[in-house]
Amino acid sequence: MTWAAVLVETAYFSVLSVLALYGLHRLSLVHAWLRHRRSGGSPLFPPAGGALGGMPTLPTVTVQLPIYNEYYVVQRLVHAACALTYPRAKLEIQVLDDSTDGTSALAAELVASYRARGVDIHHIRRTDRRGYKAGALAEGMSRARGTLFAIFDADFIPPSGFLMETVPRFAADSALGMVQARWGHVNRDYSLLTRAQALLLDGHFVVEHGARSATGRFLNFNGTAGILRRDCIEQAGGWQDDTLTEDLDLSYRAQLAGWKFEYLGGLLVPAELPVEFNSLRSQQRRWAKGSVQTAMKLAGRVVRAPLPRVVKMEALVHLTNNVCYLLLAMLAMLIVPALAVRPEGDSRFLPADVLLFLAGSGSFALFCAVAQRETRKDWRRALLQLPAMMALGIGLCLNNALAVIEALRGQVSEFHRTPKHRIATQAGAATGSWRTSSYQAQSSWLVVVEAAFAVWFAAAIVMAVRQGRFASLPFLGLFESGFLYVTILTVAQDLSRRFTLWTARPAEAPAP
Repeated sequence: MTWAAVLVETAYFSVLSVLALYGLHRLSLVHAWLRHRRSGGSPLFPPAGGALGGMPTLPTVTVQLPIYNEYYVVQRLVHAACALTYPRAKLEIQVLDDSTDGTSALAAELVASYRARGVDIHHIRRTDRRGYKAGALAEGMSRARGTLFAIFDADFIPPSGFLMETVPRFAADSALGMVQARWGHVNRDYSLLTRAQALLLDGHFVVEHGARSATGRFLNFNGTAGILRRDCIEQAGGWQDDTLTEDLDLSYRAQLAGWKFEYLGGLLVPAELPVEFNSLRSQQRRWAKGSVQTAMKLAGRVVRAPLPRVVKMEALVHLTNNVCYLLLAMLAMLIVPALAVRPEGDSRFLPADVLLFLAGSGSFALFCAVAQRETRKDWRRALLQLPAMMALGIGLCLNNALAVIEALRGQVSEFHRTPKHRIATQAGAATGSWRTSSYQAQSSWLVVVEAAFAVWFAAAIVMAVRQGRFASLPFLGLFESGFLYVTILTVAQDLSRRFTLWTARPAEAPAP
């Protein structure tokens, strides 16, 4: 082999090996989940912590609803919050409103209506959006009377029994700082895109959270559908806005300070998944960048903390997991050159290719498959969406890789909220429309690059067939399907929206 071929192969196998290591970590979480489910010694879906009537003194709970231009969903959110079952004298609700459109007028009207009915609800407006969500939560906390804070984003619909399920757990354990519920999906069956997202999120909430909870490793508050103790927030240093994932940041600071976090997988809080790919891009980019920012901020503290080695290692892998998108983007650039430099008929590297690739991608599919089997009666049908989920993960790699690079460079960016359109699916029918909504995520120039990668891998597939390199087709096909999927989806949704607005009257934009 020439020195150039050696260089390409070395880079290719180095990237693939690191991805395989992250895949093996994912398999370890699957193993931990299954082992504890079989043993029954540490229930991963624990029951409620007891009855409110059995508590000597009921804590005051402040429900915080951070919103920013949420005209279509704020009414649903406020109605659900005001329907929470809890003694009214001990319940306070804050609508933390940073909106710049008609959402504020609608929120004010809702708050006034419920206040007239005796609900302790407040509409808190800020003069600027400083600190974004973290700043809004801190502002609300400075005015709140609660010792516990339940937080719900605008696209969530808290069930009426949420506080009944979570509050008693704090009385049972004075060191408990946070309880996180599992996310549900009101529009799971809206499209192939939402079904693929649901698979990804179910894997995170069922296997990751379940395994970490069962084995005593660090959990993370997911920013919504959870409840935190005031002392936990304050002793951890409060809400901070130097990362785009203020929830992950606070979670690690709190657990490093000695607070316990708990996961209630049996408590489901429905939410709305993004239905536009550009909205998903924005959300995923924020999550990827924020997690790497948090890793850079806290990795040193994790290493120095007096914690078991396994807890430290798992925490570091958790914090750096989104670096995999950067590695996946590098692999997309290296896989074709690596195959091209190999002589025709040379299969020496094939076993290593297959083993490492399965460790990375196969573990991901298994991870999501186990979550479906544990939570859905029709789990076999849900598994039919695995190819779309794999394609989505690959298709997002360039988008998220850029976010990782921005974080590593220390580049500061605005907190872009994900547009919501009040879309749900019931009995196979969808309600709501994103095409005429006044909220739209900004189009990304990245679709041009993704289209170029789709053409690149299509050409590579043709070349592989002509040269008889059939063993490479599964690898090339997986990347081709990913880039082709996101390219077609982006373009099709943009054209669909333009056509709808051309043929139908657009929805009136919420005026300031």
